[in-house]
Amino acid sequence: MRTILGYIFILMLVPFLYILLVFSVNEWTHAQSVEQLLDKKVNYKSITIPQTSYMTDDAGKIISEISNAERRIYLSQKDIPEFLKQLFITIEDRSFYQHSGVDALAIGRAILVNSKHDSFSQGGSTITQQLARNLYLTQEKTYNRKLTELLYSWQLEKKLTKSEILELYINAIYYQNGSYGIEAASQFYYSKPLKQLSKAEIAYLAAIPNNPTLYNPLTHYQLTKKRQERILQQMLQANKLSKAEYQTAIHEKIKLDISKPKSLYPDYTVYALQEFSQLVAQSEGLSEKLKSHNSKTRKEANEKLSKKVKLLLQSGITIHTALDPSIQKRARQSVQMRLAGSEAEGAAAVIQHNTHRLVSLIGGKNYKINSFNRAYQSFRQPGSAIKPLLVYAPYFEDSHATTADRVSGANYCKNGYCPKNYTRKSYGMVTIKKAFAESYNTPAIRLFEKNGIERSFRHLEPFHFKEVTAADHRLTAAVGGFAYGMSPLELTDAYTSFTDGTYQPARAITSVTDKSGKTLYRWNDHSAVVWNGDTVRKMRELLHEVIVDGTAKKAYIPSSYIGGKTGTTNGVKDMWFVGLTEDYTTGVWVGKDRPAGLAAIQPSAPHLMIWKDINKLIKSKKGFE
Repeated sequence: MRTILGYIFILMLVPFLYILLVFSVNEWTHAQSVEQLLDKKVNYKSITIPQTSYMTDDAGKIISEISNAERRIYLSQKDIPEFLKQLFITIEDRSFYQHSGVDALAIGRAILVNSKHDSFSQGGSTITQQLARNLYLTQEKTYNRKLTELLYSWQLEKKLTKSEILELYINAIYYQNGSYGIEAASQFYYSKPLKQLSKAEIAYLAAIPNNPTLYNPLTHYQLTKKRQERILQQMLQANKLSKAEYQTAIHEKIKLDISKPKSLYPDYTVYALQEFSQLVAQSEGLSEKLKSHNSKTRKEANEKLSKKVKLLLQSGITIHTALDPSIQKRARQSVQMRLAGSEAEGAAAVIQHNTHRLVSLIGGKNYKINSFNRAYQSFRQPGSAIKPLLVYAPYFEDSHATTADRVSGANYCKNGYCPKNYTRKSYGMVTIKKAFAESYNTPAIRLFEKNGIERSFRHLEPFHFKEVTAADHRLTAAVGGFAYGMSPLELTDAYTSFTDGTYQPARAITSVTDKSGKTLYRWNDHSAVVWNGDTVRKMRELLHEVIVDGTAKKAYIPSSYIGGKTGTTNGVKDMWFVGLTEDYTTGVWVGKDRPAGLAAIQPSAPHLMIWKDINKLIKSKKGFE
């Protein structure tokens, strides 16, 4: 008897509480401070639901989906099937178009059920309340949170239309397995967009949000199917499905076709994301502040940049890149094949130098996402690969020397510094061309000294080598003796200047667009002249000689132009080759992460063979274009 009286008392309280809430809110609307507080907490003008962003290759194909654990593809009202809208209203909130955010009868039913079970098992929430919870609150089941939810729902109903609320709701709710919103769920569970789904398939997805853990299709397929059948029965009873449609839907077999988020070519995409931050920083005027000597200025700039990048990546942008998947695949295969069975690692960069586009980047034999990327994060001594940029090109630029001029290849010793040629032999007077092709050290040091160390280093400034400092301005630099050195990407990028004498940074990103296709960001780089035409002509002659009759003969392939330079550090701890063809500049580095000798693999010249593999593919591709 007491239980029955308790239920009656609770039922009598429901309308009273509802009226109290209505009057309270009406009173609050006259209180400017509360109104302002709700406007601040529930700012309908700035409602943003995180969406998945994308990265594409040079052909516009998606190579990476970027999200912070929430995979979501936003659908506008016109793209949401009417059947789906009616379905959610039928199973979640039949008085959706009548209430003002709160359904008193539903709350009453929930109170009765929860009192009986002494729990929060029954929610009684309207679609608007569920949206408020998803946008602003937690899933915590307390009376305080519930009251806040009611207030927020009331505010949403004041500011948004029913259609807008329903659109946001369908895009906000969780469908398990990292999928938020119906379109992301459709593409994850069925590998096709929502517009291609049958009513049975739509109803199956709609079964999930009620309890995403219980109705997880991957672990509880049959439970989800049973709920789908109950949903279809409700739709029939509500006259939202004809008997024929119901029979078709109820007997349709639901076939899952799971499609995991794309994450291809991680070496390249991770670098492109890092470049994206640089692009945003430059476009937002933060680049110089990020390099400021003032720690407070740097910190503020970093915080502003991080916030901006996060907001952009949650807004459904597309980062368009220059990646050529075929070159990337060949480079990956070659690095793995040529270094198989060895502890040596490898890195490669390929730049289409006439467009200044980075088309391929390999960060290691088996690079994993967000691990150490040797292509741009590893700084190693370049050995003789630095000679073209620091010794020979500056010498030609600052003098009237020819490639036939002679220089001594004899032993050299000054102030205790006594470098040797790689062969340990002493040579007499040799032509500059010969000294370059055979990579003799003592002639390079003599030319470097003659031209002037500081004068020669000034020619490196346009390339902005990150780890090259004033401490490196010494004779040893002529043969690659740097404190840290440069990354494979940096060195390859600098070599593009031997195409036409100009330098412009190579970029992975071609543009960034918003979800409507509007361009948001694009690099605004300009070419700088670093070598005159005569210097370029001479350097191309020398670089060509290295491949046809010098240290890189193993890399030779037929081409209208081919040239490059090898580099080997003391103890054979690093092996380099950077070379040019008519359209591409490719750089390859081979070494161990903890520098150690590579004598065991040196005879097979993996750095040269990797370079050759990549450029043979490029050559074959061009033949079919």
